[in-house]
Amino acid sequence: MNYENQKISKTDFNIVQEAMSMYAQKIDTATYFKTSIKNSNDVDFFDDKMNIINIIRKGLPFDLFLKIKDITPFTEDDWADYLNISKKTLQRNSQIENYLFKPIHTEKIIELAEVTNFGLEVFDSQEQFYLWLNTPSFALGNLKPAELLRDSYGKELVMNELNSIDQGIFA
Repeated sequence: MNYENQKISKTDFNIVQEAMSMYAQKIDTATYFKTSIKNSNDVDFFDDKMNIINIIRKGLPFDLFLKIKDITPFTEDDWADYLNISKKTLQRNSQIENYLFKPIHTEKIIELAEVTNFGLEVFDSQEQFYLWLNTPSFALGNLKPAELLRDSYGKELVMNELNSIDQGIFA
């Protein structure tokens, strides 16, 4: 994990959410679902599933990925692993002007941002959240939550466990 020299605040997430909302507004709504885009200050980006679907179908620009990467605890190696691409391919894509991630990769990037956003809401500090991500959890079959983030079902288990912790339910 990559949190030691990183201080992430809710403001950082708000900036990324605003950038995501602005990108969703730029997507050709004639081709994609029409959404009710609200002022980004009024709503959590992750609550607007139609905007997320639009972005996934269009593909996430690499510059927006970099903003997300900066506010998550994951290293470049972690990202390559989660996206199931080589680190070299990830670096090569960064050199391509106007590069858009494939929908499958875009969905994973957004999922990891969502987990990080919720994790930072649940825990008192980013250090506690990152420690939790890397500690085997009895409730998750003695796996580290970070290990489960490789697929959507695992991500849902992690989100459910975060929700349980948020509600004060400990297994």
